Amino acid sequence: MRRRRRLGLIALLAGSALGLGAQPAAAQQTFNFSLGYFTVRGEDARVEGDILNEHLGAGNAALVFEMSDFNTAAVGAEWLVPLGQFLEAGAGIGFSRRTVPSVYEGFTDTDGSEIEQDLRLRRVPIDLTIRVLPLGQGSGVQPYLGGGLSVINWRYSESGEFVDFSRRNAIFREQFVASGSETGPVILGGIRFAGDSLSAGGEVRYHSASGDLGTGFGSGIADPKIDLGGWTYQFTIGVRFGR
Repeated sequence: MRRRRRLGLIALLAGSALGLGAQPAAAQQTFNFSLGYFTVRGEDARVEGDILNEHLGAGNAALVFEMSDFNTAAVGAEWLVPLGQFLEAGAGIGFSRRTVPSVYEGFTDTDGSEIEQDLRLRRVPIDLTIRVLPLGQGSGVQPYLGGGLSVINWRYSESGEFVDFSRRNAIFREQFVASGSETGPVILGGIRFAGDSLSAGGEVRYHSASGDLGTGFGSGIADPKIDLGGWTYQFTIGVRFGR
């Protein structure tokens, strides 16, 4: 009983501070907007044949950059529909893009200048999820866990100057581009403070997927891939409607 009173007090205080109004109505749909930060998977967790790992471990031909350089801001939107008191279905879309400058570690141009490239990764995940709300739709404080399927539309490119090691280290300018859509799992967890017309909270999502870059991409790898997985930490604000 005391625990319920404490949860009710926390929900009331959070709702007042956020201007969310009175008690939330049960079985309301929510349209969420999110702003967060996407972090790529580390070197030790990336898919086999990942081109970024290959670039970092190519000896004198290695490129100079940090894996964390690909971490970037992410935005998204999601429509949430209640499935009874303790379940909720979601359909959402996100967007992130990052361009990382790099240079060759062991080679420079004949005039001593760096040989520079831009590595760019764009992700647009489309997530279909189911989440469990242990405290129910009618609670002002709503922790949740969930998961589902994600279709990640992606584009990866390398543009700038490159070294052809089969032609006496000849330097040439080129752009290599690959894109596609890959399917993989998504898991999520978070908490939101729900009022009658608005909600706000925080969430963590994890995606797992990889894309095939195709042969002749310019990396010298037989079957190069790009790891599309990682963690997204985001703040959410939602508009609630329907009863």
